[in-house]
Amino acid sequence: MASHIERRKFLATLGGAAAAWPLAASAQQAERVRRIGVLLPAAADDPVFQTRLAAFQQALAGLGWSEGRNVRFEYRWSGGDMGRIRAYATELAGLALDVILANGTPVIGALKQATRTTPLVFVVVNDPVAQGFVSSVAHPGENITGFSFMDYSVVGKGIELLKNAAPGVSRVGFMFNPDTHPYYEVYLRSLLAAPNTLALDVTPARIRSDAEIKEAITKLAAAPGGGFIVPPDPFTTFHRGLIIALAAQNQLPAVFAFRDAVVDGGLMSYAPDQRDIFRRSAAYVDRILKGDKPGDLPVQAPTKYELFINLKTAKALGLDLPASVLATADEVIE
Repeated sequence: MASHIERRKFLATLGGAAAAWPLAASAQQAERVRRIGVLLPAAADDPVFQTRLAAFQQALAGLGWSEGRNVRFEYRWSGGDMGRIRAYATELAGLALDVILANGTPVIGALKQATRTTPLVFVVVNDPVAQGFVSSVAHPGENITGFSFMDYSVVGKGIELLKNAAPGVSRVGFMFNPDTHPYYEVYLRSLLAAPNTLALDVTPARIRSDAEIKEAITKLAAAPGGGFIVPPDPFTTFHRGLIIALAAQNQLPAVFAFRDAVVDGGLMSYAPDQRDIFRRSAAYVDRILKGDKPGDLPVQAPTKYELFINLKTAKALGLDLPASVLATADEVIE
C-alpha cells in the first residue's frame, strides 16, 4: 500500500515538473535573446553603409547570433547630423542594451558621454588613444574597445597617389568638416610636419555646408595645379555626390576614402577596407555577449587596404595614369 502511494506521489511530481518544462524552456529562450544597438553616421537608405552593416550581420550570424532567434538589433541612422547623433546616443544608452556598435568619431564620442556602463565597440575611429576614447591600445579600460581606422601616414599615401596620377598637381586641399571630425586638425599638423618630398603645398579646406564645399573647390580651381584629398568624415561621405560633381565641373583630380565615391565618378580612393573592419568587429561583439569585458579587449588596427581608380574620370581629366599606379589598384572602374 505504501509503495502504491509513493508511486502516485512520484507520478504527480513528475507530471508537475513536466508541465513546468515548457515554461522553464520558454524562460531560458527569453534569457538568450540579447539586444545590440547600432548607431551609424549615415541615412538608412545609404547602400554603402547597408553593405558594411550586412558584413557585420553575416559575421555575427557565423558566430551563432541571428536576429529573431537569439539577438535583436536597435538601429539608429543619424544621416551624419550631430544633433541626431547625440540624441540617438542618449536614447540607446537608456535602453539597457548588451552592447552598442558605434561607427565613427562623432558617434563614439557621443556614446562615451551618454554611458559609462554599456559595452561599446567602435569601428572606423582614428587614433582612439589620442582622442581620449581609450586608455591604451593594449588595455582600453572602462567600457570601450574597437577597431581603429587611419593615421596620417595613410592620408600621406593618398596624397602621394594623387601626385603620381596627376603630376601637374602642386596645391592639395585637405577637405574635412572640423565639427564632425575635429581630429583632422591634428592630422593636418602631422602632415605639414612630415618631410615634403613631393614639393606640394597642402592646405586645409574646412567645410560645414554645401556653400562652403563649393567655395573651397572653386578656390582650388582658381589657379593651375589644384587637387584635393577627402579623408573619411561622416559629413563628406554624406555630401560626396556634390563634391564629386564639383570636382568634375572644375576639372580637379581628387582622392577619396571609399570605393563608392569612385563608382560615383571620383578619380580614386585609398583607405582601409571598412567592410572588413565591420566584419571583424562581430568577433568582439560576440566575446562581449559571452562575458568578456570590453576594457580587456585590445584595440585592433586595419589589416586590409584598398585602392580603386575610375579610368573614365581620369580620361575626362586628361590624365594618363602610369602603369605602376594601375597595377597596384584593387579595381579599375571603366
